[in-house]
Amino acid sequence: MPMYQPSSRRTEGFEVSGGGQVLDLETAVKDGILGGGGGVVVHHSCVNGEKFDLKKMIEELDSIEVPSVFICPISLEPMQDPVTLCTGQTYERSNILKWFSLGHFTCPTTMQELWDNSITPNSTLYQLIYSWFTQKYLAMKKRSEDVQGRALELLETLKKVKGQARVQALKELRQLVSAHDSAKKTVVDNAGLALVSSLLGPFTTHAVGSEAIGILVNLDFTLDAKANLRQPAKISLMVDILNEGSIDTKINCTRLIEILMDGEDFESEIVSSLSLLVGVLRLVKDKRHSNGVLAGLRLLKLICSHESVRNSVLSIGAVPQLVELLPNLNPECLELGLYVLEALSTLPEGGLALKNCPGAIPTIVKLLMKVSESCTQFALSILWAVCKLAPEECAALAVDAGLAAKLLLVIQSGCNPVLKQRSAELLKLCSLNYTATLFISKCKLTRTIQ
Repeated sequence: MPMYQPSSRRTEGFEVSGGGQVLDLETAVKDGILGGGGGVVVHHSCVNGEKFDLKKMIEELDSIEVPSVFICPISLEPMQDPVTLCTGQTYERSNILKWFSLGHFTCPTTMQELWDNSITPNSTLYQLIYSWFTQKYLAMKKRSEDVQGRALELLETLKKVKGQARVQALKELRQLVSAHDSAKKTVVDNAGLALVSSLLGPFTTHAVGSEAIGILVNLDFTLDAKANLRQPAKISLMVDILNEGSIDTKINCTRLIEILMDGEDFESEIVSSLSLLVGVLRLVKDKRHSNGVLAGLRLLKLICSHESVRNSVLSIGAVPQLVELLPNLNPECLELGLYVLEALSTLPEGGLALKNCPGAIPTIVKLLMKVSESCTQFALSILWAVCKLAPEECAALAVDAGLAAKLLLVIQSGCNPVLKQRSAELLKLCSLNYTATLFISKCKLTRTIQ
């Protein structure tokens, strides 16, 4: 159970004693020294006839920093019904009653034995908590209304302006929807999705396209909106911007294409463009931007889930480029990279590309049992495809890279039975070209393991 150690200190500009008592409540609320600041002063449970629910306000303001005096020492959450013990310490009513129900008759903070187990509502602290949260809540609502109003103004502006003025309006709208959920909802509810989508076309400048795509990736799509954006002219513009835009624009393009690929009605021909695949692979290879590597691999995984596109991915030399990246990828990216290579290895051309790629087998052998069970599964499938393609050459190379010992680790581990079975089959395949003694020698195994 988390314990709170009180201390005499200043918290957001007001003095707090060890017992959690607030000094000079009236001044604290009036002067806004708890961070209310906006001149909104609330002493009762309603403003202009509108009643606010404290629980709801706390939930909606969960991301802001709350003065420590409002925090229950037991739950470390803002108090909604503060009560004070005979020791002077204040707690949330439900938390202290639970403490008593567990057989404790001490003060959780000081561990003093209680000489009186009664609890007294701390109405002074409650009023301050309510006032502080109401001020913050009203300020948040006002900001939200301002944001919604500005979003509507920008949508109207976009219907009228062109050129640089359109770029500026789009840029401001992109910043709004990136930072405020209320702006996203306003755009969607007022036909903004269709309006921004209509700006993408064969004659759209990259400046307009980049900002429009930055807006679209933050919105929720209907099926009709997705169908509209899958038009060849719009996809072509996205591909152009993916190959020529800034790193943020490239990431937004990959995210938008990924969104458009989601759905049963998606046709894989849309993403079979070599220019698209080259742009995605170029993004994946840019080690300076890890978020770009992740975005590119996510899209590449989705593309390779469509078997009809895999030959196109192979044709741009994806295998050696991905193999080269593997050792330096973080676990999330590594799993995506191995997924792509495993998907490509299911094609004869993919297996051949892996076989002919220098360092591919040793690199993939090292990844067995190193990161996750999923990575091990993908690596095993890749090695199986390659070794089965050319057992004498590839199996020997894999054994020299330490494959046998890794396979025994898999067999003896708590991995799922399918992985263990595949490991046993691969181990048997690798041993076919050796005598038992030579295989043991090659694998550096003991007779006990044999």
